[in-house]
Amino acid sequence: MAGSDEGGQSGAVGAPMSPAQSRGARGLLGWSEADLAAKVGFGEDFVRAFEAGHGDPPPGQIDALRSVLMAVGAVFTGSEANGVRLDSQAGGSEGTRLDGLTTENDR
Repeated sequence: MAGSDEGGQSGAVGAPMSPAQSRGARGLLGWSEADLAAKVGFGEDFVRAFEAGHGDPPPGQIDALRSVLMAVGAVFTGSEANGVRLDSQAGGSEGTRLDGLTTENDR
């Protein structure tokens, strides 16, 4: 299922998304902080602060970010090492390739 957590039940909410997983998912999708914020309806500053590990946002706001990312194919893994990957059946963008990453990709 596109965007579902690995090994999780459909519709079940998994472990909370970490700031690193959020950054990773955005990178895979080729999204900026502003892109994610706009899709959720939050300010870009919220996404930036969360991903930098600042503050203590309510879990519901993190869940909203995670839900948007999952809806477009992000799969959050929580086995021995938390991670994120794109669902191969999601049909979305491949994201930014490693050789294409620059400081500009994060704006």
